[in-house]
Amino acid sequence: MSMYMAEFKLRYGEMKWYVRRIVEADSFEKAKELAERYVKAINKGEVIWELNDIYEVEKPLTITEEMVEKLEKAI
Repeated sequence: MSMYMAEFKLRYGEMKWYVRRIVEADSFEKAKELAERYVKAINKGEVIWELNDIYEVEKPLTITEEMVEKLEKAI
């Protein structure tokens, strides 16, 4: 099973922001389908969710000691 990153645009009145979620699926098409179903299921309140983008990832976007050290050295 592969991991995909789904990026969603959220809207509430004049405000908008983005959130990301990891989607586990067997294919890109299945991941996109799951993300679209997620949007339909979660759009029951005042905040409007829209699927903005989806792409395959090897590892979830996590902050690790190694990542922080690399960033600190790059400065």
